[in-house]
Parts: sequence; structure tokens; C-alpha cells
Amino acid sequence: MANKKKLPQKAYKNLDFLTSPDARPIRILAEFSEPHFRFKRFGIHSTVVFFGSARVRAHDEAKKELKEIAALYEKDPTPENEKLLSTARLRLRLSKYYEDATELARLLTEWAIETGNGNQSFYVCTGGGPGIMEAANKGAALAGGKSIGLNISLPHEQEPNPYISEELMFEFHYFFMRKYWLVYLSKALVIFPGGFGTLDELMEVLTLLQTGKIHRPLPIVVFGQDYWKEIIDFEAMARWGTIAFEDLEFFTFVNSADEAFHFLKKYLHGLHLKPSHLI
Repeated sequence: MANKKKLPQKAYKNLDFLTSPDARPIRILAEFSEPHFRFKRFGIHSTVVFFGSARVRAHDEAKKELKEIAALYEKDPTPENEKLLSTARLRLRLSKYYEDATELARLLTEWAIETGNGNQSFYVCTGGGPGIMEAANKGAALAGGKSIGLNISLPHEQEPNPYISEELMFEFHYFFMRKYWLVYLSKALVIFPGGFGTLDELMEVLTLLQTGKIHRPLPIVVFGQDYWKEIIDFEAMARWGTIAFEDLEFFTFVNSADEAFHFLKKYLHGLHLKPSHLI
């Protein structure tokens, strides 16, 4: 009798295939379908998304860093150390936004619990990493609520922060799928000071609103005029005619957690917290 042949491996169990370039469409679909399944399972239909720098630190950490670099500069006042000292001073100024993000997320989550009829009416959602993202997830945890972290695998900086609710922690490979889920369930965006990534996220959403690809009202709160007015001159873009003056109405500048909370509370109340249909 001939020996029974070993059955071939099923394609969906073949890791060599699944991690190959040929299986890229399957991996992309998985990063769409698995979050969709989890959000449905936990009844999540509304989020408030916090964008901002991964490099912003808590006030105590930034203060400690400045003290250490100031001592280094005093011993060795080179141009390189002077540059480090200048950066550390600005990091200390930026640390204010870590505390603001924590407080705003706390206020919003407390309100979401109060208005949720036994559940949470919406969830703070972040990119899952350190800095402003950590601060927002921390604020939600302080309020006794759950929050979402859509982390992405990167060579540096991006490890999931410890304040994300365990069942709502995600790990993405593809930026565009992560950005899809950051925006799709959002009822509002809060843009804290940030770098290339934050600018990319802000500009993509503004483009989607400007071109009508986002059909629903989506308030954008730009937090910290001191930073943003220096970084980008939106009014100049309108004066030059590269955007319309009406496009400036897509976002609102705020400078405190209380100001942002009252603006968002007024805007989000009622219709905007009704369940939306998941694709």
C-alpha cells in the first residue's frame, strides 16, 4: 500500500505566502476587516480623535531634561549644547500641551459616560503612541472610561502607550488603513502641536472636507495658536488664492482644555452622537 501523502497547507495558514508581496491585498483587507469586526463587537460608532506629536513630554519629564541639559551647558558651553538647551526650553513650553490633552480627554470622557445611558457615548481615539497620544489615552483612563489606540509599526518612537484599553489596542502596518480608521468613526478632531505626521493627518482631513469626500460635519479644533500661527499661515494661503476664505471655517483655534471642551460639547450634543452605519 502506498504511503498516504501529507496534505498541502491551506493558503490562509501559509505564513510564507501571507507575508509575501503577492498577498499584500489580503493584508490590507485584514487591516480593514479586523478593526471593523472589533468596533462592531464593542458597539463603538463615535470617536473624538486626538492628533499631535509623539515627542511632547509630560511637564515633570521636560523640566528634568531642561535641568540636566542646563547643567551640561554650564560645564561645556559649546554651540551644540546651546542648541540642545534651546530645544529643551521649547520642549518645556510644549509640555503644557501634554497636560492640556490629558485634561481635555478626561473632560470629554466623563461627559461621554454621563451621556451614554449606561455606556460610553463616544471614545477618545489616538494613534496609540507616546506624547500627545499618550496624554489623551491617559485622560480617558483617569475619567474611568475606555479609549482606542491605533498604533503603527515604525522603526522608532512608536510603542503603544500604557493607557489604551487593552481590547481597543490595534497595531497597523499600512498608514493609509490606520488613517482610514482614525477618521471614519470620528465626530470631531483635536489637532495638538505636532510634526510631519500631524501635518499630514490635518491636511488630508482638510482636503477631504474641501473636496466633499467627507460628507458629514466634522469639527476640527486646532489647539495652541502660539504654535500653529508660527508653523503655518492659513490666512496667507487664502490671500494668495490657493484656498478659499470659506475654507478657514473648517477649523477653530483654541488655547485651553476648557475652551475646547465647551466648543466640542456644544457641537457634539444630540445628532452627532447617534450611531453611524459601519461599512
